[in-house]
Amino acid sequence: MINVILNGCGGKMGKCISSAVSSFPNISIVAGVDKFASDKTDYEIFKSINDVNVKADVLLDFSRPDSLNELLSYSKNNKLPLILCTTGYSKEDLALIKESSNEIAIFRSANMSIGINVINNILKKISNMLYADFDIEIIEKHHNQKVDSPSGTALLLGDTIRSSIKEETEYVYGRQGIGKREHKDIAVHAIRGGSIVGEHEVLFAGQGELIELKHTAMSRDVFAIGALKSCIFMFDKKSGLYDMNDVIESLT
Repeated sequence: MINVILNGCGGKMGKCISSAVSSFPNISIVAGVDKFASDKTDYEIFKSINDVNVKADVLLDFSRPDSLNELLSYSKNNKLPLILCTTGYSKEDLALIKESSNEIAIFRSANMSIGINVINNILKKISNMLYADFDIEIIEKHHNQKVDSPSGTALLLGDTIRSSIKEETEYVYGRQGIGKREHKDIAVHAIRGGSIVGEHEVLFAGQGELIELKHTAMSRDVFAIGALKSCIFMFDKKSGLYDMNDVIESLT
């Protein structure tokens, strides 16, 4: 049995994971962490990660970037693999995550969906091939309560595109007042409204033809399932930096 501490258990994704875990007979959530959680659960909920006194195998985080330092400290002190599903990290945060992975096993992904990461792998193969003759635009849509913009997933896809293209490119966010499109632009457009779970589309627009790669999350279950699969993958890992590509490879 893989015992998991769930940080952010009172949030939308935390509740979704608590529900989805019933489909994983080899995983048990043994403790949750959330300052404001009030719903009854099958596990004890602590106000702070520093208060948790329950033994576990993995620490799973779906909260906010400002919890990073405490999570890293707890994982190091307890020698626990850490799974970071939070987005919005700064460059300094990412550097700290990379440095800490020399001491503990850390998993980080901007999107826990298997489908999104399959699309990301496709982009690695086709972006440079198409770039000369196609303009590239990314459109992402989320609910009206999402804090970060553009989404971490949009940047995941954009960074993959840019790193795959041999020529120099640059991000453009929106179009207000910037004039004619430059070919080197990798444009990212963020839409916020209603209860949209998550939709990401990459457009390769050429002369007389259009290639579209699109992923729509119809429920948060896809992220919960990906997160729980990552718990299985990270069990017993000692150190290193991992992501969803490693999980996908382990499933094949």
